[in-house]
Amino acid sequence: MDSSGGLLQSLKGLFKWNKARLFCLAGILLALITVRTVNLREIAVAFSGEALLDSRYKRLCRFFAYFKIDFTLIARWIFSLYFSEGDKIYLTIDRTNWYWGKSKINVLTLGVAYEGMAIPLFWQALDKAGNTSAEEHIAIIQRFINTFGFKCIAGILADREFGSHELFSWCNRKTYKIPFYIRTKDNALVRIVKSKGKGRHVKKLFNALNPKEHSAYPYPVELYGTTVYVAGSRSETGELMVVVTNQPPNNAIAIYLRRWEIETLFSCLKERGFNFEATRLTHQERIDKLMGLLAMAIAWVHKIGEWHAEIKPIKFKQYKNGQRRPQYSYFRYGLDFIRDILFHIHSKEKQFQECLELLMPRIEELQEVT
Repeated sequence: MDSSGGLLQSLKGLFKWNKARLFCLAGILLALITVRTVNLREIAVAFSGEALLDSRYKRLCRFFAYFKIDFTLIARWIFSLYFSEGDKIYLTIDRTNWYWGKSKINVLTLGVAYEGMAIPLFWQALDKAGNTSAEEHIAIIQRFINTFGFKCIAGILADREFGSHELFSWCNRKTYKIPFYIRTKDNALVRIVKSKGKGRHVKKLFNALNPKEHSAYPYPVELYGTTVYVAGSRSETGELMVVVTNQPPNNAIAIYLRRWEIETLFSCLKERGFNFEATRLTHQERIDKLMGLLAMAIAWVHKIGEWHAEIKPIKFKQYKNGQRRPQYSYFRYGLDFIRDILFHIHSKEKQFQECLELLMPRIEELQEVT
């Protein structure tokens, strides 16, 4: 069985491309999953076809240099794999960055918190090192709203870098009124609303908090010129975490902790999955295209893991501290399963076809919409 041809048939309803371009896309996705690295030379080795290795490598380079990809269409397809109309979701934003030589690769990413890992929907390769701006934060959230609307957003989760007057004010607009749960620095200055007192460091509001405890401050405060609520949690070692929200703060800490799921995504993009840092691409548009392919691969692999777990449940491991945890994440379970199929495709054609069928109904739904 030609695995690339099978995936091509599943994807042809999503992209209105010619057969050669679709075959290239399908081949890259399958090779990426097989070799678990974004290095184009390694992908070329696993890329199906009778052409010489150097020819396959040059074809991959041309794909990233010249092909145009509709990232909004990819986002809609990924969203349809996991969510239905009326679902409430938490968006989590962060960026991942590293150097290749003197080139700084910096990717701002927005995903949906889901089953322990954020599912990537939108991203932006940046032309700079360092922190992102409030304008960039708002722009990537606006891309989501332009595509899916704002009523499905249960909250925006983000780390300290993302707290700003601009973002808080934008979320509080009457047009949207989007909930947010964003960590802030413990030395940020706050002032109790309607009090005549001076500003104080937010950590002083939680001086009485003991290790392994959390609490919500009962009164609204002014932070960055915006009225918000704050909640605090102190770790076992005594480190304080303060979360800012425009919602009732009693559950703010528990909700914010789901932000970690985007860190799990970055781990799956890198060492636990596709070795993103092995790329030699540095051009922003090409990084965006690569991220698009990675998002498709992760979405499919995670879906395969969920499906396979329904047939053969994931075992739990018992740890010395008494905790029981799944032996595998859905991502790893699906990745190992589909890679085993691809390495033994001639004897596992039926299983591969079942994996393809996980994609096809959603693509048909998108065809009806478009």
